Amino acid sequence: MSSTSQLAKRFREVLLDGLWIANTNFKDQLSNVNMEQATAKIGSLNTIAMLTFHIDYYIAGLIHVFEGGNLEIRDQYSFDLPPIENEEQWKSLKNKLWNDAEKFANLLDQMQDSKMNEVFVDEKYGTYLRNIDGMIEHCYYHLGQITLIKKLLQQKESVYLENQRKI
Repeated sequence: MSSTSQLAKRFREVLLDGLWIANTNFKDQLSNVNMEQATAKIGSLNTIAMLTFHIDYYIAGLIHVFEGGNLEIRDQYSFDLPPIENEEQWKSLKNKLWNDAEKFANLLDQMQDSKMNEVFVDEKYGTYLRNIDGMIEHCYYHLGQITLIKKLLQQKESVYLENQRKI
């Protein structure tokens, strides 16, 4: 298996279908999150919807480069999630992530191994390999956050239901 195919497999694992590293993935974690949960604020933490947008923002930005475009993404815009006001908008955001993740993996699968050592856009960004590894690590980082936020939301809902039974 080529290096790029192995990277594509690792990328799919964290986003779409893997269980090897964290025993879960984005698709699994987000499958049972509704719009209210996705947009619920816990203290100063980002919402699940915000983290979903954030990850997709970077994936879409790298896809653009893989397809021959310029690197147009900027950190300052990576949390600029438009308001999510209904379930359909939340489902649309998740579907965009799944579609972009599959497109990213497919483009990576088609790359030549030699591309991995080439400069990614500008020398200051390092190589393609560094950026793809960084994307995978970035995804696992935020997958952990989403998993913890879900647990906090479940605790909050449990306490609320317990209090309702006492009334």
